[in-house]
Amino acid sequence: MVTGANDYEPTANSDIVIITAGFPRKPGMSRDDLLLANYDVIRTATEQAAKYSPNSIIIVVTNPLDAMAQAALWVSKFSKNRVVGMAGVLDSARFRTFIAQELKVSVENVTGVVMGGHGDTMVPLVRLSSVAGIPLTELMEQATIDRIVERTRNGGAEIVKYLKTGSAYYAPSAAAVEMAESILKDKKKVLPCAAYLEGEYGIHGLFVGVPVKLGARGIEQIYQIKLSPDEQAALKKSAAAVQELVDVLKAKQ
Repeated sequence: MVTGANDYEPTANSDIVIITAGFPRKPGMSRDDLLLANYDVIRTATEQAAKYSPNSIIIVVTNPLDAMAQAALWVSKFSKNRVVGMAGVLDSARFRTFIAQELKVSVENVTGVVMGGHGDTMVPLVRLSSVAGIPLTELMEQATIDRIVERTRNGGAEIVKYLKTGSAYYAPSAAAVEMAESILKDKKKVLPCAAYLEGEYGIHGLFVGVPVKLGARGIEQIYQIKLSPDEQAALKKSAAAVQELVDVLKAKQ
């Protein structure tokens, strides 16, 4: 049953809180332009969520995603496993869709992994992407792969350009539902999500997209994949982009 309300009281004792509130991207805007405007929105929503549902797990969807997840962690004071950002599931879905379209195969056969911050520096891991177990590199030329990687990075901007008055909504909602279902049903799905890292992949104190196990306790495990030097460098660059935004938020606190 769906209930609407203009205050937070009816949400009391929720198991999961999905925060999508915020200003949408407009054409020409980067996700980073939204930073300070949406920080205020996230702060209010998280304070109320933590007040009325102190045992909930928070899924953050608002952009710029990684920095907003960081804000939700600070404000809620929840343990790090109970705050998770929705980005990698969406980015991987776009990556897989573009691969399937290019090869004219079912998207259900395509496995794609996207790590890093949710933005222009995201890191689609081509080496770990495949079609029914066949490595992507055996099915496509490098130039085609590079084009698909670039389109994945700019997928959000592509949709904003078409919609003009708002940002993507269908794929992000489907991704958030998949995450919520894995938590509520304790499915323990392994999904790429923005998680708070404390040393994993050499990243400290930041939300960055990595493969995690989502179950009843939220993030139950962070998987550390052995990355190539190039992949590690790309992830480090992506984390640095997130760090810049977080530093701006720290100055505002």
